Amino acid sequence: MSPLAQTRLPAAERRQAIVDAALKVFVGGSYRGSTTAEIAREAGISEPILYRHFASKRDLYLACLESAWTALRAAFDAKLEELGDHDAINAIGQASREFHASGGVKPVTLWIQALTEAEEDERIRASLRQQLRDVHGYVAAAVRRGQAAGGVPADRDPDAEAWIFVGAALLLSFADRLGGLLTPDDFGRMAAERRRWLTGTE
Repeated sequence: MSPLAQTRLPAAERRQAIVDAALKVFVGGSYRGSTTAEIAREAGISEPILYRHFASKRDLYLACLESAWTALRAAFDAKLEELGDHDAINAIGQASREFHASGGVKPVTLWIQALTEAEEDERIRASLRQQLRDVHGYVAAAVRRGQAAGGVPADRDPDAEAWIFVGAALLLSFADRLGGLLTPDDFGRMAAERRRWLTGTE
């Protein structure tokens, strides 16, 4: 029996432990192919305990989406605090690269799975739409902070640049999944070009 099953955790900690286990299962497979029985085994608990915290696999998946974005947003927050508003663009870029290299679960990995389900599931579609807007809004706000601090030229469009960021994240996920599509050097050049454009510096 796993330590998770042996320990009586507070409800919030138990819930997060189940989400963490579900993230491993979903990322290692797919939404449709994963089962609550498999997730319960990964968490070291029974399915009835899992269902005390989540009414359905879909509810658990939506909690995983939120958890992944919360972790990435925390990485953004920390790097923005470290580098300051003037270097907001560098902060977002560095945080993204470091988070990717750390092996943290990237929201974009779940976005691709969710997109497959979105056509038939209104709740997943609505949640995915909202999270994309949240990510876009966060990055656009960071660009505006950079503009206010003088680190980004005033004529750059924060909303457009934020959507370009979302598109680049999807491209990175495609490259991770397909292999051989793009190299780290390719992404390095793209990042350098975006940084040069957004900051107005070489």
